[in-house]
Amino acid sequence: MARIEFDRIRHSYEANPQSDADFALKEISMGWDDGGAYALLGPSGCGKTTLLNIISGLLHPTDGHILFDGADVTRAETQARNIAQVFQFPVIYDTMTVRENLAFPLVNRGVEHSEIARRVEETLRIIDLEDKADRRARGLTADEKQKISLGRGLVRNDVNAILFDEPLTVIDPHMKWVLRSKLKELHQRFAFTMIYVTHDQTEALTFADKVVVMYEGQVVQTGTPDELFLKPRHTFVGYFIGSPGMNVLPCSMDGKTAHVGDQAIKLKHGAPTDAGELALGIRPEFITLTSGRKGLPFTVGRVEDIGRFRIVHGDVAGHKVAAMLAEGAEIPAHPRAVFDPANLNLYADSWLVEPQGVAA
Repeated sequence: MARIEFDRIRHSYEANPQSDADFALKEISMGWDDGGAYALLGPSGCGKTTLLNIISGLLHPTDGHILFDGADVTRAETQARNIAQVFQFPVIYDTMTVRENLAFPLVNRGVEHSEIARRVEETLRIIDLEDKADRRARGLTADEKQKISLGRGLVRNDVNAILFDEPLTVIDPHMKWVLRSKLKELHQRFAFTMIYVTHDQTEALTFADKVVVMYEGQVVQTGTPDELFLKPRHTFVGYFIGSPGMNVLPCSMDGKTAHVGDQAIKLKHGAPTDAGELALGIRPEFITLTSGRKGLPFTVGRVEDIGRFRIVHGDVAGHKVAAMLAEGAEIPAHPRAVFDPANLNLYADSWLVEPQGVAA
């Protein structure tokens, strides 16, 4: 395993990029700890796969440097980086058996036959293909082929990192859960450095110790699942993490008082004097609907019954707002929305404003 560092990395697919808009991957400087489990999370086209391919060497960045344990590998070819990569669609040898596919990367590296047999048997158990070990891959289903591809990444124990590019796309929901659990178990057992690309927040939050959220070619936040949920550093993170996502209400500020329409909300801190567009962020879980005088007038639109709770969609000062209520909780006839002040965030130009008054 290795510590991976990005030093002002950025990448453009254009021959002569002229402006920031020409870069598919904006400038990034960050470190990936040896033995860490990371998820790269974001919508299609945000730069996740570009970033992953720069780590593996399939792409050489336009600018910047990438270091493995302090050694510059920016221009090193893929084979020199000792990386295992699992792609979105299975990459296997159809004429080989399952067992032969798993053994192939070890045979190429001259691993002892007894060690190859041991690792292949262990990997077969992990991917649940022991009963099909001697069948040719050609006749297997798409999800079984992808399990082979996953297994080929897991069978090696000498890699600097294992990279997964949306590897569970073709696998059924139950097997996704099983394989995610297995990957987590393997990480805890062997401390592989794992970087997992996905657009699915459930996959990211259940797999990774740290999630790297990307938006429009930028890394907008890196943090634990709790940090992303409680303190989104960008409104996109609040929107993308959670179901439903964070409510965002445009506001104006007067000192430490936010104004949403004609309603005033006291905050713990104000905004910088030169701040641009201001907004309040509050998650549905931290809104209470009451029948008292406290809070903001809330007009109910529709109610979704999710089982253990209900999501109440409505309107506050002309803005759409969702509130989450426990099962059995009554919706007042003339409700008012009370925001939990401890979980109310202020944003300037989409970035979190810290208590000292400096935008994040």
